[in-house]
Amino acid sequence: MSEKYAGVIVDISHEKVDRPFQYKIPERLRGQVVPGMRVHVPFGRGNKDLTGYVVDLSDEADYPEEKLKEISCIDENAITVESDLIQTAYWMKRHYGSTIITALKTVLPVRQKLKQPEKKKIIRRQGKEEIERQIRECTRKHQTAKARVLYALLDEEVLPYALIREKLNVAPPTLKSLEKQGIISIETETYYRNPVKRTPGREAAASLSESQQSIIDDVMQEYRSGRPGTYLIHGITGSGKTEVYLGIIEQMIRLGKQAIVLIPEIALTYQTLLRFYKRFGDRVSVMNSTLSRGEKFDQMERARRKELDVIIGPRSALFTPFPDLGVIVIDEEHESSYKSESMPKYHARETAIQIASLKGASVVLGSATPSLEAYYRAGRQEYKLYQLTKRLTGGQLPQVYTIDLREELKEGNRSVFSRRLKELMEQRLAAGEQIMLFLNRRGYAGFISCRACGHVMKCPHCDVSLSEHRNGMLACHYCGYEEKRPPRCPSCGSNYLMGFRAGTEQIEEAVHREFPGAGVLRMDADSTRSKESYEKILSDFADAKADILIGTQMIVKGHDFPNVTLVGILAADLSLNQNDYRAGERTFQLLTQAAGRAGRGRKPGEVVIQTYQPEHYSIVHAANQDYAGFYEEEILYRELLQYPPAAHMLAVLVLSPQEDAGYQVLEKFARMVREMPGGQDGLYVIGPAQAAVAKINDLYRHTLYFKHADYEKLVLIKDLLETYGRQQDFKNLTIQIDFDPMNHY
Repeated sequence: MSEKYAGVIVDISHEKVDRPFQYKIPERLRGQVVPGMRVHVPFGRGNKDLTGYVVDLSDEADYPEEKLKEISCIDENAITVESDLIQTAYWMKRHYGSTIITALKTVLPVRQKLKQPEKKKIIRRQGKEEIERQIRECTRKHQTAKARVLYALLDEEVLPYALIREKLNVAPPTLKSLEKQGIISIETETYYRNPVKRTPGREAAASLSESQQSIIDDVMQEYRSGRPGTYLIHGITGSGKTEVYLGIIEQMIRLGKQAIVLIPEIALTYQTLLRFYKRFGDRVSVMNSTLSRGEKFDQMERARRKELDVIIGPRSALFTPFPDLGVIVIDEEHESSYKSESMPKYHARETAIQIASLKGASVVLGSATPSLEAYYRAGRQEYKLYQLTKRLTGGQLPQVYTIDLREELKEGNRSVFSRRLKELMEQRLAAGEQIMLFLNRRGYAGFISCRACGHVMKCPHCDVSLSEHRNGMLACHYCGYEEKRPPRCPSCGSNYLMGFRAGTEQIEEAVHREFPGAGVLRMDADSTRSKESYEKILSDFADAKADILIGTQMIVKGHDFPNVTLVGILAADLSLNQNDYRAGERTFQLLTQAAGRAGRGRKPGEVVIQTYQPEHYSIVHAANQDYAGFYEEEILYRELLQYPPAAHMLAVLVLSPQEDAGYQVLEKFARMVREMPGGQDGLYVIGPAQAAVAKINDLYRHTLYFKHADYEKLVLIKDLLETYGRQQDFKNLTIQIDFDPMNHY
């Protein structure tokens, strides 16, 4: 039976109208109106004819039927880009939970036009030989910023001013000086243009290996046959995944199709962007957090008008309204930043596959350390798996040494540097080579371990580490289990039972003490509060202004420094002991990515992993760069305990100003779920319990988890919760839901 009523968002471009209005569907249109369709409706007292978007259908009227107006007609051009995005928002609302308005605001581009900003470009005014002479002169005078600009202009006669400023960190006075010398000219455009001027000398495709070409041919053959799919490229660090992406995109463009390329924001480096610019010229644009709302709108409009072929950006670029989308590429698909932490808490991978299904597009995922979800689905033939096992440079993966810090302690070494790491650092400094020190600080204060034997205090019910609370209790934030902190290690009886308190500043101080002559740069959340400082640290390290780069996980994300031949991973097992079932996976990924930074040039690399748990499978397999071995062990654990991807999870978080109010609501809701027809059939209910952080901003936090192999069962529980919330009208409570959460609550 066809529904009689439609919820319509009217004139979506105006933020003032922020709720759906119900309209009757006339008899002649029943069965034709679907969510996402564009329709004409009479609106307001004057019954002004406006365009609207159908967001839901119903058999029941929310108001007396005589007060409802009828939809006038379906727009003749109803199958539009906006319709696809509306359907995506509708899917997100059901799949992840949120209001439809929130989902719409997530997927629809901001409708805010600002005064068109001026855009500048830098034009080379001298030949290559003269530029090379100028580079030598700048190098002799230690004018490294000028040299960076000139290097960039060797192959490109025209480059965007913003790209040079932001990605090469070159100040305006430096560019003015080059202009006065007649080496470059700076031209201003008064309207928004593409970042790069199209030139006939664009870079041709690199010669590809047989494996790379085979992947491109396979993906395109299936696309041309009308069978676009989802593909996972598992390629070791430096194996040429980006060239495969470029090859697929190039063939899509020849077919008149467009491409979306998702890259984690932190990996959007100058080198990465330039590879796309040089291949595709002015048909490429970027979507990232540095753009204003007006600029983002302009990018979306240019995509809609088919003035772009490729857009590159983080998660939000997924909703670019390309009319003829051919492929969505998600690089580093394992990155947790692809999961939204605000409502709707969508994952870019699943959402990309949904958008691709609406558009008839392919999805290409790539990673050196694929997420367990992606690899699991590849194993079940939901995705097609490809392997790239050789580095393009021909170089070998680095030699890895795993150092047992328990042995270092026994032999009297209380330094943050093992004897092997210190020895190798001395060698590299003497040879003029560079070093990266990675502090795996993630979750560093959240667990208690024994420094003598490596024993970690864990929950006996959940196999996750217990977190220390100020009241001297150790608690599990998944099931609520608690125990008193023991005075001694229960495994070996030593007094060395403690949390970890080191940070990057302490590591920097230790480096200065041990190696007083070394140049040191530090990269962490404190030293990179602005985007400019982040880029400056990277460019200074690339210019060899420092011998050692110390940092947290941001230094291991896709950066390529050919002179780095040693990577030291300090406290490798910190992330291993997070109160989170993904701890082993995240540790393996971080260590593998960190190890991949060494030896990317022609010189061989070495890696030192310092750990209290050298026997842990995550560390053993990361040291061997053995993803398959890690996956086989980790997936057994997930299947045994019914964690994603073997099953699915739904987390419910309640925030309340009263200490017990959230707990009571969740307790009642858990009881309701258990009493559902078939409620106990394969369903695990965990909690309620205090959240990992029990109180923030005077709001108490409680969580409840559901696990089930069937995602749709959890969607039904989500629907029940939403209905329950509307009936109870919880005025002082905030309820948030998250499917397959990336972080524990």
